[in-house]
Amino acid sequence: MIGGIVFFGASHSLRNMACEIGFSSSCCCWRTRIKVIFMKKIAFIGLGNMGFPMAGHLINKGYSVTVYNRTASVAERWIEQYGGESRLTPAAAAEGAEVVITCVGNDDDLQAVVQGRDGVFSAMQSGSVLLDHTTASAEKARELASLAATKGFAFLDAPVSGGQLGAEQGTLTAMVGGEADVFNQVESVLSCYTKTVRLMGPVGAGQLTKMVNQICVAGLLQGLAEGLHFAEQAGLDVEAVMQVVSQGAASSWQMQNRYQSMLDREFDFGFAVKWMRKDLRYVLDEARKQGAQLPVTALVDQFYADIEAMGGADWDTSSLIQRLQCR
Repeated sequence: MIGGIVFFGASHSLRNMACEIGFSSSCCCWRTRIKVIFMKKIAFIGLGNMGFPMAGHLINKGYSVTVYNRTASVAERWIEQYGGESRLTPAAAAEGAEVVITCVGNDDDLQAVVQGRDGVFSAMQSGSVLLDHTTASAEKARELASLAATKGFAFLDAPVSGGQLGAEQGTLTAMVGGEADVFNQVESVLSCYTKTVRLMGPVGAGQLTKMVNQICVAGLLQGLAEGLHFAEQAGLDVEAVMQVVSQGAASSWQMQNRYQSMLDREFDFGFAVKWMRKDLRYVLDEARKQGAQLPVTALVDQFYADIEAMGGADWDTSSLIQRLQCR
């Protein structure tokens, strides 16, 4: 009897059923030997544009998921859509969880749900793992890892890239910092909503890799905005231009997925300017510590400040073209 279900014999269909409910089986002659693989119990903290579908993928893969969200109505909507359970505090959600996942806005938000009153650190059990998907500072990641170690559990910083669409489709890229043995424990969890996952180095390496990602994205988007603006000003058939240059060396994910909405001046979706500015603040702070020169990144950050001044804090990051149009 396993999980309330009794299996008799060596039926192929029974072995399949065992696998489908989270168990695996191997056959020895006519007898079935069941190897029990219990699905991890997971707490998911933060149901924003990214966290909401990511937590849903875990439910769809058979995990037991308990969620917490600062706005309780969002958690209620998630329960209605996916099932699972919700709690009123991060600590309550984390009770008994083997893996606690956080996906919140910034260092301060992370501090609140992890170390604050009713934070997850007050409830996590020895041997559990805190897996943080927040795009935060490398310094905060190292701080939390050190504190976790004193309490008997592990920490991984694992920011993701791919945006809301990637979260919904389960095709995110995760950049992970931490110990290899801890990474191996949660790799199957990460695979539920990612297409690419890689351990980049010790704690903090995930956040540093995400900073590289944001440096590249910022430059690409400004270049794309300027290219589209130039084509419009020159009276070219911009659609035709994009169809041609997107097949050559200038092509990028941003060009393939954003040029049309940029031409249509549609920015009410995607990754908000206010969040990009938060990320770039971490990038520029870290660059100063490392002695790295990032003149283009610093300039694009100021361009995003212009977008915010235009009322576009919640616009998609591709809205850089709007700044050029208004000049």
